Amino acid sequence: MDVFNKPKFFANNTKGENAELLAELNSEYRDRRKDAVKRVIANMTVGKDVSGLFPQVVKNMQTEDLEMKKLVYLYLMNYAKSNPDLVILAVNTFVKDTDHVNPLIRALAIRTMGCIRVDKILDHLCEPLRKCLQDDNPYVRKTAALCVAKLWDLDQERAIDNGFVTTLQDLVSDSTPMVVANAVIALAEMQESSVNKDVFVVNVAIMNKMLAALNECNEWGQIAILTSLAEYRPLDSKEAESVCERVIPRLQHANGSVVLSAIRVLMIFLRYIRNDEFTKGLIKKMSPPLVSLLASAPEVQYVSLRNINLILQKRPDILQNDVRVFFCKYNDPPYVKREKLEIIIRLCNDKNVDHILSELKEYASEVDVDFVRRAIRAIGRCAIIIDEASERCVNVLLDLINTKINYVVQEAIIVIKDIFRKYPQRYEAIIPTLCQNLDSLDEPEAKGSLIWIIGEYAERIENADELIENFLETFLEENSQVQLQLLTATVKLFLKKPSQSQEIVHRVLQTATQEIDNPDTRDRAYVYWRLLSTDPQAAKAVVLSEKPPISADSSANKLSPALMDELINNISTLASVYHKPASAFMGNKAFSADAVRKAAVADARDEEQIMGEDTVTLPTAPAASAPKNTMADLLDLDFGSSEPVATPVMSPPTSNSNISGPNYSADLFDMSSDMSPGGGSTVFGGMGGMGGMGGLNIGFQQNQNQNQNQNTATSPSASRNDAFDDLAGFGGFGQPAPAVSQPKPTSSTQSSTVNDLLDLF
Repeated sequence: MDVFNKPKFFANNTKGENAELLAELNSEYRDRRKDAVKRVIANMTVGKDVSGLFPQVVKNMQTEDLEMKKLVYLYLMNYAKSNPDLVILAVNTFVKDTDHVNPLIRALAIRTMGCIRVDKILDHLCEPLRKCLQDDNPYVRKTAALCVAKLWDLDQERAIDNGFVTTLQDLVSDSTPMVVANAVIALAEMQESSVNKDVFVVNVAIMNKMLAALNECNEWGQIAILTSLAEYRPLDSKEAESVCERVIPRLQHANGSVVLSAIRVLMIFLRYIRNDEFTKGLIKKMSPPLVSLLASAPEVQYVSLRNINLILQKRPDILQNDVRVFFCKYNDPPYVKREKLEIIIRLCNDKNVDHILSELKEYASEVDVDFVRRAIRAIGRCAIIIDEASERCVNVLLDLINTKINYVVQEAIIVIKDIFRKYPQRYEAIIPTLCQNLDSLDEPEAKGSLIWIIGEYAERIENADELIENFLETFLEENSQVQLQLLTATVKLFLKKPSQSQEIVHRVLQTATQEIDNPDTRDRAYVYWRLLSTDPQAAKAVVLSEKPPISADSSANKLSPALMDELINNISTLASVYHKPASAFMGNKAFSADAVRKAAVADARDEEQIMGEDTVTLPTAPAASAPKNTMADLLDLDFGSSEPVATPVMSPPTSNSNISGPNYSADLFDMSSDMSPGGGSTVFGGMGGMGGMGGLNIGFQQNQNQNQNQNTATSPSASRNDAFDDLAGFGGFGQPAPAVSQPKPTSSTQSSTVNDLLDLF
């Protein structure tokens, strides 16, 4: 066999794509070179690396074909950073193109030089840029204006030293509106990053020049001019009226962003207008443009609705007669429905409340559960806002309860609870209807609402104790929110009907303090226990105190006046959509992706440091030392005692101990009687209201067992006394609690109340 005919397995039989492109870029035929450049741009667009063809692509810059030149310039902007040394090869062509006869090529050259963010090209950029800023063609001037902003971002000192900032400020007076718009855009961008904030300060002369160019600009230019006008503060009311009159025609623009930018200017300048008639006429003219925005796409509708919501909070008299426009359509997205529902409530008044209630009742029959819940809450808000319509709202809610739909019934009960808080002693007649649906409640908020109603009106409900008993059957399994409401409702029931609920309140408080792990529930139970055992009248004054009034605006959505003004200043931006200041979601004006990424890395590093500090292992104490009680150390204070208080050690009692264990419940509830004359510590005798608070139940169960062991080891006479055995004596609220029997302290067992408190831990 001939050795030359053997197959070459490892030979590269086909050339790579870049090799083919390289050959075509060096072709002598212009069409083939143009097609090769197009293929290079196509590969670059899909993410392929074609940076190795940089020298060959640059050679094709010198051509009269405008399409070819645009493609090459696009390639240069993309790969200039990866080949900074080779970019110098194109400088001569750039400078030559800035003197080209065709203004499109001049503008293209200066735009490309501005987009190539390489330091080496800045030395060659200044002279061409100066010529283009003074070019006869407005297209070249407007392109050069944006190039100044790019140069400013790279080197502010160079831009100032070469006089580009002054030249750009002069372009605001240009006769061509699009040049004025681009100059305003560039100056506004430079103003944000300047240190002294003196690059672009709008005065009367600049304001008049911008207003003159406003009508002739495109959408982008009009938005930029209106945004800069919003930064101007008029000298008096007449000047504010004059500016508003010249901005009002922009409300008829087809672009929603232009409309919102114009409304932003009008809302700001309304603060300075003192003419009430002019203000009313201006507000009337602002309504139709806002309504017309709702005919746009759903996404534009959402942005418009968020801005309308903000405007209504500042100016409630806008859109008062256009509430029907905000009624939800069947095909509206959920996010649009939610915003429309919010605006409907803000527009609700005594004239349109009937139409709104009928509409909300229809919404409550839809299939979207979340939207149904929001509609029912909106009915409750109508009742709270309009006193005259509260009865009609309650009737609508009762109709919804009669539908027996589970989530509708539960949401209606939650809403009725708020109505009871707003209008106490007015709608008690509907309580039996609510109690009929007790078995259908399975949501914590609905259960808590009905329990609150039962406790609040226990004196008017004959079987209130039975209803509470029904909930208490699952007390341990309930949500903490329900447990807290049950605690309060049981105490209210006891204070209003002591003879019927003595056993119930005793059982609830005992269960809450001994079997509940939630510290909030335990602490509240201890507070109630101490109040009831020491001063029932004080307990009545605390638990049955008058409730603060509620309003529809007493929610987290209410904005402070300062935040409201800031958001009005940022209408048509993301801040007005989020209803948050820009600093809340943009950081410290960190607009770039790199700055956001660095901030995220810094936050992660801080979290790691915090977690590291939290997980530091404490050194182990020597074996010879007794275990240290942290809570005892916190309370181990000398309150005027003549002798130091010994820190108790948590150790199990021994059978040969002759010390009778302290009765913790008695110490908590009758602390003053435990003070012996020679005990030394008398400060706690005046702190009866503090007993049982702040976590005194941390070692309750463990110390109860210890207490029982100590009592068993001593004598039957020291048996455990339940602090609530005498609760029946408080039924008349006038009889003092009987003293709890305690063993007489001996010289070896004499201890202060401070030690008894510390023993709890």
